[in-house]
Amino acid sequence: MPKLKTKSSVKKRFKITATGKVLAGPGKKRHGLINRTQKAKRQNRGSQVLTHEDGLTVKQWTPYGLR
Repeated sequence: MPKLKTKSSVKKRFKITATGKVLAGPGKKRHGLINRTQKAKRQNRGSQVLTHEDGLTVKQWTPYGLR
């Protein structure tokens, strides 16, 4: 059986914690920031934990996990 490939975009965008949760960077931070409130921009810093269902989808794209 051949090796499975990890999606290249997933390697760049997500991290998996030691407990198995999936971390992702926040969206809506590239352009149009003048239209967002300062509070919204501030709360979008750092990384966010994905929901369980979204995490399962990301894990399907990484058959051997992420480093």
